[in-house]
Amino acid sequence: MVKKYLFIFAFLLILWPFSINAHAAEQKIYDHAGLLNNDQIQRLEALANEYGAKRDTDFIILTTNDADGKDIEDYMGDFYDETAPGYDKPHGNTVILAIDMKKRDVFLAGFKKAEKYLDSSRLDSIRYKITPDLSSGDYEHAFETFIKTSYKYMGFRPGVDPDNLFFNIWFQIICSLGVAGIIVGIMAYNSGGRITINSSTYEDRNKSRVLDKRDVFIRTTTTKRRKPTESSGGGGRGGGGGFTSGGHSYSGSRGKF
Repeated sequence: MVKKYLFIFAFLLILWPFSINAHAAEQKIYDHAGLLNNDQIQRLEALANEYGAKRDTDFIILTTNDADGKDIEDYMGDFYDETAPGYDKPHGNTVILAIDMKKRDVFLAGFKKAEKYLDSSRLDSIRYKITPDLSSGDYEHAFETFIKTSYKYMGFRPGVDPDNLFFNIWFQIICSLGVAGIIVGIMAYNSGGRITINSSTYEDRNKSRVLDKRDVFIRTTTTKRRKPTESSGGGGRGGGGGFTSGGHSYSGSRGKF
């Protein structure tokens, strides 16, 4: 009996590493448009698995030459319904970057946990960051930026602007050093004694007075400027989220490149 339990225990120990790495082996890069070579795909697969494990979220990249005649948003939705990605479970936490090379469309979507932490506004920001690289054909760097920025943004609670300067660690360090410097300066100033001489020390108030004063009007100048038009950047704001044909809700952002 003891030997039987020892055998089962040893068998489970052998299977345990495989069960841990099973999810890591799942495909994350679906480059149907052929934008990447094998080395680039392998690097991005490793990056998506590394950062995905830290956020319990699948980072998916999906490219196509014609989207099977569908709109890129519908193409992305059907992919999610049929492939059922999700780090925690099928149809689970997922972020998808979908690209249609024929129409030069790009769409970003967040499902489940990613829908909450990567709302349409944050996805807009990510799209603005990657659009220049997509336009110039630097697809690997664009996809790398998508993965890393999505990972970064998911580390902030919903409703917070991740790009706000106050959340930058270096800005916080500089501010802390600045405040410390001001405090030390005040302490050093106060330790040197107080200066008692001022402008009234040698002033004879009985003999000092204003002799004359006058106001002279010279001219008035008015300048008109055209109010600058705000640019949406990278194809304009769009998307906003919705539901797939299978009924799965998502946040979204779309544009051109």
